[in-house]
Amino acid sequence: MGFSDFIGNETAVRHLREAIAAGRLPHSLLLAGPRGAGKYTLAVMLAQAVNCLEQPQTDGLPDFCGRCANCERIGQALDLDARVAEAIAAHEELREVDKKETRILVQTHPSVLVIPPDPPQLLIKMGQVRTMIREVQRTPAEARRSVFVFTSASFMKEAANSLLKVLEEPPPYALIVLTAENPGELLPTIRSRTSLVRLGAIPTEEIEPLLASRRNDLKPKERALVARLAEGAVGRALGFDLPGYLSARTDALVLLRNALQAADHSALFRMTETYRAGAEGQQKTVALIKAMRSLLEDLLMVVSGASGLIRNIDLERELDVMAGQVTLEWLERAARGLQAVESGMRRNLLRNVSLDAFATELEGAARG
Repeated sequence: MGFSDFIGNETAVRHLREAIAAGRLPHSLLLAGPRGAGKYTLAVMLAQAVNCLEQPQTDGLPDFCGRCANCERIGQALDLDARVAEAIAAHEELREVDKKETRILVQTHPSVLVIPPDPPQLLIKMGQVRTMIREVQRTPAEARRSVFVFTSASFMKEAANSLLKVLEEPPPYALIVLTAENPGELLPTIRSRTSLVRLGAIPTEEIEPLLASRRNDLKPKERALVARLAEGAVGRALGFDLPGYLSARTDALVLLRNALQAADHSALFRMTETYRAGAEGQQKTVALIKAMRSLLEDLLMVVSGASGLIRNIDLERELDVMAGQVTLEWLERAARGLQAVESGMRRNLLRNVSLDAFATELEGAARG
């Protein structure tokens, strides 16, 4: 195991390895790129590389063995979802008086601390940054460098301001890595104190062969579809839940067809009725919104004369027909309506009522 296992963005990875070799790896890094591009994976690999006990080289540049005690323990943090779930479960076991003072953190190695968004708001909070500030003052005992990885750019204001103090004068042994889909979400003062490394999207033609070797559950046409839907993100492609997406997209198509064909509304109401209360209803609504946004973006591509860029390639014919029935103004109104559904979720409005209102607005806009 080593950097050769990281897929894509070879130039960015090589520059980071060259910086390690020259002893010039910045103390504060900002890894930016789309979801699934490998930002967190690369952050963990950097933590392994600067702390590997064997310090191998490949192609004349620093690498990591993946086998030594440090590499193994740090590598246990790669499955972030599992580690966060464990941290949340441990948090739930605490006494109520302790829960308020304890934040979600992941630490599989004493010198590597991972700071994910803290539930339920899913923001980096003051308590997490305070822990990081305390830990950064400790000289690493079992590693050459202490590494701190923030997995989200969503900070509470006071937490972001507190982080600035560490970014201005980090200890020489510390490596602070922030990951962000959109660096603009971070304070300009934070961005100015970090070295930006951008991870770009991987071409679709490179993702399909990867899916063929690692996703035996997908047929050739399904691989082509997933490669498009992943939008150049390898991680998203490898973990893409195609049945779940297709189920949500089926409901999104009910909304669109109802608006454009003025069909019997009974199928629409039967569908939206399944989006009521509870966690399952929330998950379904989130998936529906993502599928609907994907379809609206594809319709925009077709209307704009860029059909070759659509992602839902298995619906190409139907999208062509729909595109002949909508305008750019209709698509804009549909996008605003979808944002209203998202806003309603945050305000705990009845989901089926929000979806019915959205469907009515789509239909009215189409007829208008």
